[in-house]
Amino acid sequence: MEFLTTSEAADYLRLGERKLYELVTTGAIPCTKVTGKWLFPRHELDLWVLSGLARPAGMLIAEPPPVVGGSQDELLDWSLRESGSGLGSMSEGSMRGLERLQRNEVMAAAVHFHGLDAAGDASVEALRAAPDLHDAVLVAFVRREQGLVLPQGNPKQLHGLTDVLALGARMAMRQQGTGAQMLLDVLLKRAGASTRDLRRVEPPALTGPDLAEIVRAGQADCGIATRAAARSAGLDFVPLVWENFDLAMRQRSYFRPAMQALLRFLSERRLRQRAEELTGYDPSAAGQIRFAA
Repeated sequence: MEFLTTSEAADYLRLGERKLYELVTTGAIPCTKVTGKWLFPRHELDLWVLSGLARPAGMLIAEPPPVVGGSQDELLDWSLRESGSGLGSMSEGSMRGLERLQRNEVMAAAVHFHGLDAAGDASVEALRAAPDLHDAVLVAFVRREQGLVLPQGNPKQLHGLTDVLALGARMAMRQQGTGAQMLLDVLLKRAGASTRDLRRVEPPALTGPDLAEIVRAGQADCGIATRAAARSAGLDFVPLVWENFDLAMRQRSYFRPAMQALLRFLSERRLRQRAEELTGYDPSAAGQIRFAA
């Protein structure tokens, strides 16, 4: 992230330094103070300017409903409530959430995309490829642990997908378009296999907690979900990967009061404490802008 000094920010915004200090004093502009000096994140200045963009009547764009679509996450659901943001949630998976964001049906989408290119950033690439998201912003929520959710005691001694394939273990599935299913597809391809090689338990689960309940009820031997979902269901867990779990939104939504309430909450100690309680989360980057179109 690029930071500007006071004089650089004033030049960038075509403002006098005195006016810039007035905005800082009233909390009207994004900035931070480091060792006594004010610094201004350039990406956030761009978003701040765009958030107040005036449009002729014929160009007015309907505001999306105050809803976060996309992937389900226990820490995110808790944060939406505790932040007082007034944002609701609609859990349908990363791809469906991104599609709704493009159609202006949600204010943000919680996403965790996966691809075969281990060096790339699948979520950033998904935003870049979305035809109607030329004004997209990707904000880090947390990094979280995904892995195999297993019955207590791991009776089949499953320690990875190799064991699942070799032993013919019954595997609960997630619907296509979810980040968990994308992750499973990627891991299987790297192992030279596909979902056709699995003993799949159908129908697919809508969310991670739903999948964990299928395993807990004995209907499946394993499935892909977060450590937090496994812990909440009292199940065992074998870690596979750490992933980025982000919030995608349009630039004009970034500074809306509801979204700002949530983003401010991400810096609070309560979020870090709750993340530790749930386990399997790293909130150190929470609130950082990872990509801006």
